[in-house]
Amino acid sequence: MSILLIRSRRAGRKAVLFISAMAAMAACSAALAASSIEPPQAEQVMATTASGVQVYSCEYDADHHLAWVFKSPLATLYDTSGQAVIKHAAGPSWQAEDGSRIVGHVIAQAPSNTPASIAQLLLETHSTGGSGTLSSIRFVQRINTVGGLMPASACTAEHQAGSSPYLTNYVFYK
Repeated sequence: MSILLIRSRRAGRKAVLFISAMAAMAACSAALAASSIEPPQAEQVMATTASGVQVYSCEYDADHHLAWVFKSPLATLYDTSGQAVIKHAAGPSWQAEDGSRIVGHVIAQAPSNTPASIAQLLLETHSTGGSGTLSSIRFVQRINTVGGLMPASACTAEHQAGSSPYLTNYVFYK
């Protein structure tokens, strides 16, 4: 964002401060909009509850220190009657019992409302196969996250695997 400040003798310092304040408010509004996890112009198709783990791997960072790195989710999603309907895995991907499958990428995130939990997300998707439940899905929202942060135990060996249980709701939109 670029701002043109025009200063006249009459405008003085108050105008400059006003324009600066307006620019700061615009920047804050843009930041808030960017962190919204509400899907744009979408219709909810299905809401699920997920139970699973976030999988991590112990890897060297740029400073050659071992640290946990997120690898993939591994979860089962249940409909409102408690029936397992979707498997969630790396990609991130979701595969329904009918064979339809989507892959998503994160377009927005927000902190969890639960302390020490993974972020809430909005993901944009594309269909990767099969026709069915997930074929028309454009967005997936991960909300109400509980858990899932990197393991509390020390990361001590390269490629060591670790996982952390998590619960969440995934909402699917077309």
